[in-house]
This record gives sequence, C-alpha cells and structure tokens, in this order.
Amino acid sequence: MLLQSGAWEYIAANWVYLGWGLVFTVCLTAVSVVLGFLLGLPAGIIETYGSGYSRGLVERAGVLVRGTPIVIILVAFYFLFPLTIAAFWAAALGLGIRSAAYQSQIFRGALQSVGDGQMEAARSVGMSKLDAIRRVTVPQALRRSIPGFQNEFTIVLKDTSVAYAIGLGELLTRGTNLYLTEQGNTAVLEIFLAISAVYFVLTMTTNLSLDALGRRFAIPGGEGR
Repeated sequence: MLLQSGAWEYIAANWVYLGWGLVFTVCLTAVSVVLGFLLGLPAGIIETYGSGYSRGLVERAGVLVRGTPIVIILVAFYFLFPLTIAAFWAAALGLGIRSAAYQSQIFRGALQSVGDGQMEAARSVGMSKLDAIRRVTVPQALRRSIPGFQNEFTIVLKDTSVAYAIGLGELLTRGTNLYLTEQGNTAVLEIFLAISAVYFVLTMTTNLSLDALGRRFAIPGGEGR
C-alpha cells in the first residue's frame, strides 16, 4: 500500500511539533515580505527617478544581491554578522534583503508604466517632483504591482525552507526531522504530502486575497496614460 494509515496517525500525533514549524514559516514569510517592501519600494523609486550616482549604486547593489544564492546570504547573516542574532532574525534579514532586490524591479516596472504625462501634469499644477512621486505615480504603481507582488510572496514562502541551513526549525525542516526518527522513517511520502498541502493552502489563500485586493484597487479607466 503506497499510503499507510499508520503514517497519518503518526503525523496527527505530532501536529503540535509541525504546527510550530508552520508558525515559524508564516511569521518568517510575513516579516521578510514586509522588510522587502520597505526596502524595495524606495529602491525602485531611486532606480526610476534618482540621480545617476544614487541610481547606479542601487542598481549595482540589486544585481549583487540577486546574483547571490539565498543560502549564502543566510549563512553570511547568521555566521558573519558583527552582532550575534537569532536564526529567525538572520533568516528574516537575508530573505528580506533578497526580496527587496526583486521587489525593487517590480516597483520600477510599475513606476515606469505610469505615463510621463502624469508627472508632467502634477508638476504643472505646482507640485514638487517629490510630491508628484509620492501623491501621483507611487499610488498608481502600487496598484499595478499587485500581480508581481503575488509572485514574490510565493517565492519568499518557498524560500523559507532554505533556513534549514542555519538551524531554523520552520515547517519543512520539522517535517524532515519527523521522518528521520525511527517511528517516522517509513512515512516519508505522507509527511511531504502533508507539508505540500499546507504550502498549497498558504499560497492559494494569499493569492486569492491579493486577487481581491487587485480588483478592489484597480485603476479606473485602464492604463491611465
């Protein structure tokens, strides 16, 4: 028999252990995505509207981060950071900075999709460039960036599993620990099916929520160029 009923009982008996892994995964995803947003939005603005020096600096930093494997980033934050920090915060910093490098491109593309006439119209009524960016282009860009943000959330959620490299007991790591025990070494398939189902539910719930958010804040009249 491919799926063993006893295996499901074993998983159910360890639901608290797996549940704490789920908590770590959800919290780590949320903190990383928020940190990525807080750093990625300003970076995207600088890449779109910044001076040559500031734009070049941000672009080079983004290329460096995007070109570095995430496991190396996490290990660097955990083992090479000047201050001793917990594995959770090392993972959150690493995933957040990596997410910021990709979110900056999402926001840069969304900002560039706002027609130049929007900026010109805002400047013509007396707004400074900063006010025009803050009040006119950024609100439109945020609405347009929701589909890209959905994809980034899914990537960050899956990348939390890499935190095993620094000993963080998130969902996948705890599932792996379960089947490595003597009682669970025959329940490998069932454990990974259960974990995959949890990831699927998390991803679908978030994507459906962001779909609803996108419809709620869709720009009236289309592209607005």
